[in-house]
Amino acid sequence: MDRIVDRDFCMSSWLMFRTVVDRSRCFAEGIKDFHVTPPEGRRSVKDSHELEEALREGMAAATKGGRTALALSGGIDSAILAKMMPKDSMAYTFKCVVPGVQVTDETEQAARYAAECGLEHRIVEVYWDDMERLAPVLMRHKGSPCHSIEIQIYKASRKALEDGFDEIVFGESADIVYGGMSGLMSKDWTFGEFVDRYSYVLPYKVLRHPMMITDPYAAWTKEGYTDAHAFLNKTMYEEAINSYEDACATAGIRLHMPYSKTVLGAPLDYARIRRGENKYLIREIFQRLYPGWEIPVKTPMPRPLNEWMKDWVGPRRDEFWQHCTDVMTGDQKWYVYALERFLNMIDDGDYNK
Repeated sequence: MDRIVDRDFCMSSWLMFRTVVDRSRCFAEGIKDFHVTPPEGRRSVKDSHELEEALREGMAAATKGGRTALALSGGIDSAILAKMMPKDSMAYTFKCVVPGVQVTDETEQAARYAAECGLEHRIVEVYWDDMERLAPVLMRHKGSPCHSIEIQIYKASRKALEDGFDEIVFGESADIVYGGMSGLMSKDWTFGEFVDRYSYVLPYKVLRHPMMITDPYAAWTKEGYTDAHAFLNKTMYEEAINSYEDACATAGIRLHMPYSKTVLGAPLDYARIRRGENKYLIREIFQRLYPGWEIPVKTPMPRPLNEWMKDWVGPRRDEFWQHCTDVMTGDQKWYVYALERFLNMIDDGDYNK
């Protein structure tokens, strides 16, 4: 595909969606375009029993070669997959480290799952140095800035390869497909509300020449209300798959995401979610597989960006407003940091090496 160089569009799109939503546009001439088409023919499931059957079949296919590891968090999505791994398989859990600061640590809960399932458990520590050092590796492969989770995925994948595995399983897409984004499912959103709520960074707050890219939202808006679940299952679903695929492909390992090969074949029960039962189908499976276990409080993949980025002074390139990150969260600062880092790589001719 011949693509148009449109840096203003790409910068704004990255800040809003963590991806360039129009693949006919690119940051620079001749740039690589890493893009994975989401799986076709996803299996439709209507209840937790159908979903469990689909996951078991997916896990059997993923592990049949005997050289597959599992990325195991402290949450229920990967805990379910742990029950479907062969005994004595390897499970890896991320542990982000900020010297002298206690941050989110999923390793204790993950170790409980591993022991229950008869898996060997190893911890992959991630430091800010990894974020700085490995981000350019992933950006070169992707041809764009990278999501902060890609560094953890890449480092765990490299560790799995060193340990003799050539495939790895992640529980990605469960939140997107099955109503795990409680905040986004919490109400009916008008178009403008949802644009403001979902966009990671609003471009006009950061860029001197911003563009508000609203077509991805408008596509799922009817009578002024945006269907959050439908939007997530298109735009966020594709972005997430490409982030995971980029990290694993850069590392040189084959990725399996069993949840991503399924789709909800019944209307999402917003009432259950709004009563506190997010991912209610997945909760039902967890309760069958771990009877008597308490469902842990949901946390995102741990990335202590508030701590890691608290001293970052913000972007210095002319494309950005100075002090634009002063009141941002650590996650938001990362999007701006990654964008500036990638623009510097383009100017240095270092983005396709």
